[in-house]
Amino acid sequence: MEPQGEQAVRLGNFYPPFGAGKSCLFLSPRHCVRRRAHGARRRVSDNKEGRMLGRIHSYESFGTVDGPGIRFVVFFQGCPMRCRYCHNPDTWAERGGREVSAEEVVGEALKYKRYFAGGGGVTATGGEPLFQLDFLLELLAALKRRGVHTCVDTSGICFSEADARYDRLLALTDLFLLDIKHIDDTAHRFLTGRSNAAPIAFAKFLSERGKRMWVRHVLVPGLTDDDAALVRLRGFLDTLANVERIEVLPYHTMGVQKYRAAHAPYPLEGISAPAAERVDNAKRILRAGKYGHGGGEL
Repeated sequence: MEPQGEQAVRLGNFYPPFGAGKSCLFLSPRHCVRRRAHGARRRVSDNKEGRMLGRIHSYESFGTVDGPGIRFVVFFQGCPMRCRYCHNPDTWAERGGREVSAEEVVGEALKYKRYFAGGGGVTATGGEPLFQLDFLLELLAALKRRGVHTCVDTSGICFSEADARYDRLLALTDLFLLDIKHIDDTAHRFLTGRSNAAPIAFAKFLSERGKRMWVRHVLVPGLTDDDAALVRLRGFLDTLANVERIEVLPYHTMGVQKYRAAHAPYPLEGISAPAAERVDNAKRILRAGKYGHGGGEL
């Protein structure tokens, strides 16, 4: 869920100076959510023409790891979690990035349609796209009106089954990439600052409605690579009827310089990328690749 170096498209003052929204940037998610509790709906605003506006961090015009085919990737601003391995803390603050309308984003994406038209499309990622659900729905609807394949890359952390908007989200999304950080709730809280109840519930919600889903798991040495936890995760995935692919994403340290530039401690200082054999072990346990219900290869 991150812009890749020079591939990220920067438009004018698209990126805020790192540390913009600093009052919330490196605080605990619990404190940030408490501050936002009474103004959650203000994540999306309207301009004087009456168009809904959302906050976007950046674009990537030629994404190849964010869903099928070549993707135009839209990085949403704002995230309620504080993952210890996050290498884009500049997407956390809800007031970062810049305000855009859905039509502006669609217009930018369609410049690259000739590249993604053959089996690709547009992926909404972040940050956390569900953090701006109303704006996400408006963007997805605008893309579907133009026949564009849509994909949402999410942790599911904002999900609530009582929220009827999620039924519309399913209708407008062709594929979900669900990032399951950890199957154990205590470990998930340590890793992200939040419970895994919502992500697990979202996975079940997608399964019950037969919605296409790929599952992603970031492998961090000493935090998410425990064999017993991986076996538990595989067991949970076997209860779902809609998992088409499982991807093991090895942890990396590409974001360390962002923390240093902000004079903030890097939470996983000293932890290196996992050894190849540990990655292979996780792929074996999770049976990574294209798998249907019960683990049978498609």
